[in-house]
Amino acid sequence: MSIIKKLMKMFEINVASKVKSSSKATREIAVIGLGVAENAMLSEQALIALQSADLVIGSERQLLTLEKHLAVQPKIETIGEGEQQQVEPQTPSLPPRTEIIPKLKDLKVLIETEQKVVVLGSGDPLYYGIGTWISKHFNDATVRFFPAVSSITQACHSLSIAQQDVNVISLHGRPLAKLKVALKAQQTLLLLTDKDSLPHHLAAVCVDSGFVDAEIIVCERLGYTEQKISRFTAQALLEAESEGALQNFDALHVSFVICGANKGFLPEFPGIKDADFETGELGSKGMISKREVRLSILSLLQPSKRDIIWDIGAGCGGVSIEMAYWQPKAKIYAIEHNQARFDCLLLNKQKFGVVNNLKTTFGRAPGALTGLPTPNKIFIGGSDGALPELLESLWEKLPEDGQIVVSAVMEKTKYQLLDFYIKRSDVNDSELETLQVAVNKSRTLGGQLAYRPALPVSLFSFIKKSNKEIVEE
Repeated sequence: MSIIKKLMKMFEINVASKVKSSSKATREIAVIGLGVAENAMLSEQALIALQSADLVIGSERQLLTLEKHLAVQPKIETIGEGEQQQVEPQTPSLPPRTEIIPKLKDLKVLIETEQKVVVLGSGDPLYYGIGTWISKHFNDATVRFFPAVSSITQACHSLSIAQQDVNVISLHGRPLAKLKVALKAQQTLLLLTDKDSLPHHLAAVCVDSGFVDAEIIVCERLGYTEQKISRFTAQALLEAESEGALQNFDALHVSFVICGANKGFLPEFPGIKDADFETGELGSKGMISKREVRLSILSLLQPSKRDIIWDIGAGCGGVSIEMAYWQPKAKIYAIEHNQARFDCLLLNKQKFGVVNNLKTTFGRAPGALTGLPTPNKIFIGGSDGALPELLESLWEKLPEDGQIVVSAVMEKTKYQLLDFYIKRSDVNDSELETLQVAVNKSRTLGGQLAYRPALPVSLFSFIKKSNKEIVEE
């Protein structure tokens, strides 16, 4: 009998626990875009979410645009089938709390202080806005979004430019050098900027990169009565800055860059010129994989979105720079132990603007690899004589479908790769490919055109597969 009572008691505790757990309400977060206007124009549903919130978070300017809406609470009538919902204002009363939006590291804590929260955004919260961050950090909450006309849309319409014809780039909170990756001949860019990417900063990057004819259009206070649109050449902005005659721009602005012709070093298509890389006093000994070989390496690796790629023995960064430039959604880690080459690698990283997705590590593999994220693709351009051991170690840790590509010029290195190739073939655990790139470059000899052969480069690619998968294929 006592056993039955104990079981019943346990059952009661379990049921009570489940009831208590189910009674805990899910947090509700509404992310409301306010649009570009002096007074927010909210949909009926956004207004209901706003006025039923326990906490409203936004910038000081955003909260000011909502003063008249925060002063009333809606009365929501129950509706029957076929009836329309009625919303009527009640007695004016402020919501319990309004807070100035803090830095992101403190925002999560602030949101968790209340059950029904509104976070204010500008325009479309899910396009370079706060919405993406909210979705990522509150996947257990009920999150709803209420978009409005964005500064991007308003800017395009103000200049009669089709939005699909512009490339939108956010430099807000991001390095200014990132702009270099977007500069392309005859391209129109629309930039979301901050205090470190003002119009004269943009002009300096354009001119330094060879886009000397670029035009910059500044759109200030879009949607307000004092909206202002100004046009400048990049050269004119720099001249005004040098003469101390640069005008002040309102903090609420976006900038178009009409790129014009490319008269500089930034590439328009894969295959950066060898001479455009910084090699310092190293000159031709700067350890840059030559363009024709580099393109073959890129073709084998096929850098893709979310790839994590190691470049071991990166030299001055030829392969790393090219991968990071053309695939901004991949994360590239360049490892180099020679100080002079590493210094050139850092210069090239800045020169080509791959500051977001190229990380550099000074040191020698395998020791320098400790602490780096696990790669799914690896390129080995130099191993300092430790290739066999390095290959075995990397292959063991490589995930399935991971890839190693290695280049070799010297015969000893080729033999080491051939041994590894035969071993992989014997155990049948990889998809193998090898090729040799031989290039003859033109030169003038005795006043006549001649071609000088360069040393051929052998490339080996190993893609890790399970034995079963290869047999079935």
